[in-house]
Amino acid sequence: MQIIPIIELLEGRCVSLVKGNLDDPMLWHVDPVETARGFAAAGASGMGVTDFDAIKGGQGNDDLIAEIILKAGIPVQVGGGIRTTERAEHWIAQGAAQVVIGTLATQMPEEVKALAMRHPDQIVLALDIWQGKLMTHGWGTESALDPVLFLESFADVPLSGVIVTDIDSDANEVDKQLGVISTLGAATRHRVIGSGMVDKLDDIASLKYVSDISAAIIGRALMRKAFSLEDALSVAQPEPEPVAHLG
Repeated sequence: MQIIPIIELLEGRCVSLVKGNLDDPMLWHVDPVETARGFAAAGASGMGVTDFDAIKGGQGNDDLIAEIILKAGIPVQVGGGIRTTERAEHWIAQGAAQVVIGTLATQMPEEVKALAMRHPDQIVLALDIWQGKLMTHGWGTESALDPVLFLESFADVPLSGVIVTDIDSDANEVDKQLGVISTLGAATRHRVIGSGMVDKLDDIASLKYVSDISAAIIGRALMRKAFSLEDALSVAQPEPEPVAHLG
């Protein structure tokens, strides 16, 4: 299972949110660019950046994100507030390995599908789930779309993957989240990435055996130093197959 460390930005600073609450962020006193370099040094094969200012309509983090893409040393996935195909094209042109799209896909699905056709394996679909409902606009608006049917409508689109976040659980109820992600995982052949599901190393040890999950995004647990990225990457590795000894 791949581990994807993530930096979440608000006004140029690294933060974490609890259940998507932008009004009460947890602030981390770390340098975003150096943190990204640290992810690479620890052995991560890729990382993510989420721009919370962009969710609110701002672009004040653009230069910082561009610097992270340039200096991280590993592929960078950019998400947060990508509400137009032009904005997605902007980040691809800036060198982002993938862009994460949620709200835009619910509003203009055909445009997003066309975007993915132009940029195969560079568009990641984000599904944010709250009490079984598909949420949009930074987790603030409940959509009338059925999450499973919505995901199935992208079956033939060359996505890089699908990120599933169970906002209601928020890393405290992994068993409940597994039910949500398994239901959606069964509805797609795309690579499924769990977000907000890891709070301790034991969570990684459990997740890597779930067939519907191929990657896990980790942010807050790394920022609060619940464990090291090196340890997370080690735990995520598959167990060696037993070797039969012939006598």
